[in-house]
Amino acid sequence: MNTKINVMISEEEINKRVCEIAEQISKDYAGKEVRLICILKGSVFYTCELAKRITIPVTLDFMSVSSYGSGTVSSGTIKIKKDLDDDIEGLDVIVVEDIIDSGNTLSRLIPMLKERKPASLKITTLLDKPDRREVDDVTVDYVGFEIEDKFVVGYGLDYDQSYRDLPYIGVIEQ
Repeated sequence: MNTKINVMISEEEINKRVCEIAEQISKDYAGKEVRLICILKGSVFYTCELAKRITIPVTLDFMSVSSYGSGTVSSGTIKIKKDLDDDIEGLDVIVVEDIIDSGNTLSRLIPMLKERKPASLKITTLLDKPDRREVDDVTVDYVGFEIEDKFVVGYGLDYDQSYRDLPYIGVIEQ
């Protein structure tokens, strides 16, 4: 396969926007500590860069979740492949996603996390595809970039486990 990747969002643009989001989170949570929950695997890059730039105390935890069911039909549940290591009761929590399109996984994950009684629960995503949204109950508090409905790779996003390491967001051209 001869693959060409066109840059959609440059490394410089991503760095600038991550700094802006970190600054906003630092202001919104001034005087507090925030727990970032990284949704594996794609969100690792965004989570690390965000955490480095937040100026208030920050801790990290990780989850791996997947929708399950057959084909394109969702069973209405999600499977937790890796749960949090620590309790989030009473903590200010921000769920970190790489990309949100349909919103189905988060619409099921957020109520599960709320049952664990965090003091607050917000969502940040590097990329948002609102045109693909299938649910109304997912509110994203901190959005890096709103993008059109294209298949993107880089900065943690992959195509068959490849291209995660690209320092920018790109579109595969075949």
